[in-house]
Amino acid sequence: MRSHQPDGTEVNGNLPLELDGFVGRRAELTGLARALDASRLVTVTGPGGIGKSRLAARVAAGRCAPPDGVWHVGLAAVRDPEFVDYAVVETLGLTDHTTRLPHETLLAHLAGRRLLLVLDGFEHLVDACAALVVDLLGQVPGLAVLAVGRRPLAVAGEQVFALGPLSEDEAVELFRERAGRHGATTAGDDPHVRELCRRLDGIPLAIELAAGRLGALSPGQLLERLDDRFRLLTGGGRDALPRHRTLRTAIGWSHELCTPEERLLWSRLAVFAGQFDLEAAEYVCSGDGLHSDDVLDVLTALLAQSVVAREETATGVRYRMLDTVRAYGVEWLEATGDAVRLRRRHRDWYVGLATWCELEWFSPRQKEVAARIEAELPNLRCALEHCLTEPDGAELGRHLAGSLWFCWVGCGRLSEGRHWLERSVELEPGHEPTRLKALWVLGHVAILQGDTLPALAALQECREEAQRSANRTAVAYAEHRTGCLALISDDMPRAERLLRSSLARYQEIGELNSNVLMAQVELAMARTFLGDPADAVRLCEDVRQVCEDHGERWARSYALYVLAYAAWSEGDAARARELLTDCLACAHAFHDLLGSVLSIELLALVTVTEGDPAEAAVLQGAAASLWPSVGLPLFGSAHYHAPRELRGATARERMGDERDEECVRQGRALGQDAAVSRALDRARPLGGLPAPRGAVRHARVTLDMQQPAASPTRKGGETAG
Repeated sequence: MRSHQPDGTEVNGNLPLELDGFVGRRAELTGLARALDASRLVTVTGPGGIGKSRLAARVAAGRCAPPDGVWHVGLAAVRDPEFVDYAVVETLGLTDHTTRLPHETLLAHLAGRRLLLVLDGFEHLVDACAALVVDLLGQVPGLAVLAVGRRPLAVAGEQVFALGPLSEDEAVELFRERAGRHGATTAGDDPHVRELCRRLDGIPLAIELAAGRLGALSPGQLLERLDDRFRLLTGGGRDALPRHRTLRTAIGWSHELCTPEERLLWSRLAVFAGQFDLEAAEYVCSGDGLHSDDVLDVLTALLAQSVVAREETATGVRYRMLDTVRAYGVEWLEATGDAVRLRRRHRDWYVGLATWCELEWFSPRQKEVAARIEAELPNLRCALEHCLTEPDGAELGRHLAGSLWFCWVGCGRLSEGRHWLERSVELEPGHEPTRLKALWVLGHVAILQGDTLPALAALQECREEAQRSANRTAVAYAEHRTGCLALISDDMPRAERLLRSSLARYQEIGELNSNVLMAQVELAMARTFLGDPADAVRLCEDVRQVCEDHGERWARSYALYVLAYAAWSEGDAARARELLTDCLACAHAFHDLLGSVLSIELLALVTVTEGDPAEAAVLQGAAASLWPSVGLPLFGSAHYHAPRELRGATARERMGDERDEECVRQGRALGQDAAVSRALDRARPLGGLPAPRGAVRHARVTLDMQQPAASPTRKGGETAG
């Protein structure tokens, strides 16, 4: 991921692009840059709306970027301190299917790297952020942290950079620039503008809110009304700093200038965490004085006044409120007595969205669903938290956590899914359908993490309760996932029996979705390991056709993996490469790290067969570097491990141990994106060696004489299905 410096050069990282001009702060830019040169931890402090985030981003972008980039972590939408680590993991683009805590994932990823981490908006999470920063700085010598919040972290080694208001000239310059954006012009040195900027205490947010009013009022009228609002809306306690009260007054004054409908929508929009779209706003915020048909017009008015910001995203146009503006809206929402109703409507909307997305996952809109869920995660987390903390919310919470199985499993969020699923099933015992679903999804997630005992416990409880309540659907899913566990534990006869039985149950109840297709893919993998690639091909070609008919891409990618495995075992390396290239591209697009690493593992074997042992060793090294973020390499399975052993033996025979190890080390140095890009872009060699039929079977038989390495501990990864 790359962003751009103010001069247009690229920087490795994700710094937000500047959407409008940066005005003033010349001395502060220099001072903050010097502070960063002198200290590994600098915290920019100041009141809300003072411009801390813009200054920090500007300085971070203007510096000579460290080798591993500058990464901006926005924490304003994070409510639970437990998710601070998750926020950093997500920002860095890390995918970890294991049971490692996100903190451990961070330490493993950052070891030996040099980068700048910008933690923005941490003030409501100060304890969690302070603990994280102290630990990371203590163990990662190449890390520097630029923190941005309303108070210091108060830890050893911290250099605090207190940001004050703009100078009068800079404030006037900002007012004029923002007024121009709204299509208004001001006189060269209008005394009203200067006085207005002085009365707003040089606070950028207050100035921008004032400039947004120039479409309706002149600077003189603004100043006149501001006098009234200062007297009326002096906020904060007696011990609050004057500029804190001034900012509150400025926001309150903008609020008072809104129409009743605009004030009502402002307060109701505060229920959203992070971004939201128009449809959500229309559903959640309508009623009791605001018709859903009027929400767009009122929202447009708030956009014009800079109360709400419009953003173009991968999922379309979305909106957000500045954190300070949102906090003001929360207070008004509480004061109206409507907060409980709005939070329930918010919960209901996102429960409905998750239900729709689960259904649409098995459709041509699968990629769109993945992007939508990614964008809605802050609001989905709020909905989950609301469900799991309200007295009557347990069933809805289980429904929501279970419905998001495709997010936890298909989009690489096993650890977070495990968190919500465990909380949901701990609440109320029973055997209602939502609890049974949460149990089998929990079992599935635990299997993919290699956590055998909790997985078996969840699946056994699910099956027993489902049989007691005659819930045939839950019985089928519990049996399916138990067969999945047998597959990666090298018990192929049991895996085949359970998977065939679950497929028969699915057919009896008329169930057809991505999970059902995965059961057939897993059965095909078992048949391959049992020495019947022809049957595996038949099963996966059937899955492939169903996927094509329904526009399903995720399960299709795993079917392609098994087809590639079968093609190679039958001596057709060219066909195997074609299938694996398609499989890898799809898995990477879904952020499915397991599908990606399995594809690269098999591509390494295909590559050595094609006559390029050096490149095969590089790919093997790349795969080895990715497995720690998935789990136990190749699930600790002798069957899955056989191609790797064969690749290594062939490569070492052709170029020697030393050269093989050198190439493997080269591959280990590649990151995930670089490894995938290399595997996808590599040209096929001109000549190659035929893959001897039965080679995989021979390697498997040899390895089967050893003790299988499947582990019941919290290691491992997702099934090959």
